[in-house]
Amino acid sequence: MPTSQNDLRHPGIENVVTRRAELIDWILDEGSPAARYLVTSDLTDADARDVSKLRAHMVADPAVQQVMMNAAGWGDRALKRHNDASHPLTALSVLADFGLSKSDPGIEALWTRISAHISEEGLFETLVNVPKPFGGSGLDEWAWMACDASALLYPILAFGYGEDARVIAAVDRLTSLAAENGWPCAATRRFGKFKGPGKREDPCPITTVHALKVLSLLPNERRDSAVQSGVNMVLGHWADRGTTRFYMFGIGTDFQKIKYPTIWYDILHVTEVLSRFPCAVEDPRFADMLAALCQWADDEGRFTARSMYRAWKGWDFADKKQPSPWLTALILRMLSRVRAGSQ
Repeated sequence: MPTSQNDLRHPGIENVVTRRAELIDWILDEGSPAARYLVTSDLTDADARDVSKLRAHMVADPAVQQVMMNAAGWGDRALKRHNDASHPLTALSVLADFGLSKSDPGIEALWTRISAHISEEGLFETLVNVPKPFGGSGLDEWAWMACDASALLYPILAFGYGEDARVIAAVDRLTSLAAENGWPCAATRRFGKFKGPGKREDPCPITTVHALKVLSLLPNERRDSAVQSGVNMVLGHWADRGTTRFYMFGIGTDFQKIKYPTIWYDILHVTEVLSRFPCAVEDPRFADMLAALCQWADDEGRFTARSMYRAWKGWDFADKKQPSPWLTALILRMLSRVRAGSQ
């Protein structure tokens, strides 16, 4: 059953929830076109024509078009760090978060480039450069690792390509990689015994979060039992924070800093993804994590970035001095989802 109201009666959470109406007004007055579109479409009863106009304004926004230009460089530059916020993979993720779809200019061309690189194992590939000591060639090459393959599947699904047979096969393959304790580090068989910097039997936290994010976009009947193992892995890691590390991932002060884009293993990314699953929302460990996130709200219920990616300097979510309408909108939507007891 849904989380009880008592589970969410934390001062930090209530501070935001009780200010919902005024926060929405603030976002509509001060936010970017993307933030205004998000709250209007997801958190108000606005007329469909008004939502459509806001969406068109968002898509045409020069800042969003710049993100589209960055994404259009897909395949031109190798990924060398999984959390490279300047890489086209991150731009794809942000466009998906903004709500772009395959009907928007430029998305179909991106899909054509992405779909040209599918591995023999059925997962979409990324141009990567993996050093020889880690199992790669040290050269730029098209390959897949579970973290990047799942991170790429998220925008593919969000853009509306979920019924494509190649995408269905890739989701099935990703799901098949899950273990009882979440998703492990895995890669193309061409990388031999590649396993990343941790124990082979350990789960990879960021792969698990990305994989859950993918499965959250599927209809309930297409979701797999792996969801529960992934949710348990992440919530268990939170409960054991300070004592347990998987690969290079621990849960300390950096984890608890609000940061966007949501491409790495941190509190905003993790709570946003978990909030999409009733089995997570029902768990008291999730309520504890949500309270830790909401502690960052100011007296007016607004959120400010506590860390930033320099590649996104100029966006309100990468400003550590001023409250961010986009971050606040994301968290408002998450709280609305949680309190409704459904995704």
